[in-house]
Amino acid sequence: MLKMGLTSFEDAIKEQLKERKNAHFMLVDGMSKLLTEKVNNFQSLDFQVSGLKWRLLIQPAVGVKDYLSVAVWIIDEKCTGPNWEVKFNFKIGLLPQTGPEYFYVSVGCHNEKQPAQGVVKFITHTQLKERFLVNDKAVFYAEISEEVIPNFLVTGIPRTMGTAERFKLIEVARNNSRFTWKITKFSSFNGEEHSSYEFTVGPRRWKLVMYPRGTGDGKGNSLSLYLNASNYVTNNGPKGRTFAVYKLRVLDQLHRNHFEIDCQDWFLYDPVHPRLCSWGRTKFLPLEELHKASRGFLVNDQIYIGVEFLIVSTTEYL
Repeated sequence: MLKMGLTSFEDAIKEQLKERKNAHFMLVDGMSKLLTEKVNNFQSLDFQVSGLKWRLLIQPAVGVKDYLSVAVWIIDEKCTGPNWEVKFNFKIGLLPQTGPEYFYVSVGCHNEKQPAQGVVKFITHTQLKERFLVNDKAVFYAEISEEVIPNFLVTGIPRTMGTAERFKLIEVARNNSRFTWKITKFSSFNGEEHSSYEFTVGPRRWKLVMYPRGTGDGKGNSLSLYLNASNYVTNNGPKGRTFAVYKLRVLDQLHRNHFEIDCQDWFLYDPVHPRLCSWGRTKFLPLEELHKASRGFLVNDQIYIGVEFLIVSTTEYL
């Protein structure tokens, strides 16, 4: 059996781009993390076809063991609110190590109640491993038909060739995975929102954002805590969303029985609206628990707040 390497996968994709101008290919590096459910979904970069914005979604099939679900998701800002509808045909598939492609062709009709459509039991883990998985990498694709029929006016430039990306999941090295924010004179923090200085993990700069007396439904009863994704470290490549698996925590200074929450989220890149690039909890830690001397979270008016990254994603164009 022919064993494809990374270069062979790239070459196979590039051979397809000129002929399949309405297709988007996603080379995933790190499939085992989805198969073992260390992460809960993969999402492609947004791609434009017929003046609309689309995304490819790959995730474990809900309620079905050892299957992957694959779907096309329309996420265009024109497709919001009631009464919109887009009719189209689409194809979702995998490029193989050898032999024919594996794909489904379907008729799509997206609307406010069904913005995504695909195949729940797209492929079994065993089938994927036998024909499509090479060195923990696989190539998924979505191809939208030439005839896309929305019930609203759309203008778009026809595509001259397909698009492709490499999506990679990186396990963060332990010596660079943790950031701890030491806050002294905690009781003197009078403002509603306070931020740490920025630090770098993977492709992005990050910071912690803390509301000492809570915000939203946590206001007055909880410490609210968020992780914010800021700028990209370099200007090379796309500035899309970044996926992260991480832990937010408040450290126990007495017994090392830290309070932490496991998280995995997609972080936007939006320098105009930076608040949209944050994930966290309004009710992260009840103020009553925070101020209990026996818990060791607040000692001599000093608190340590931290984040530990387990996995981050990188994306580049092919």
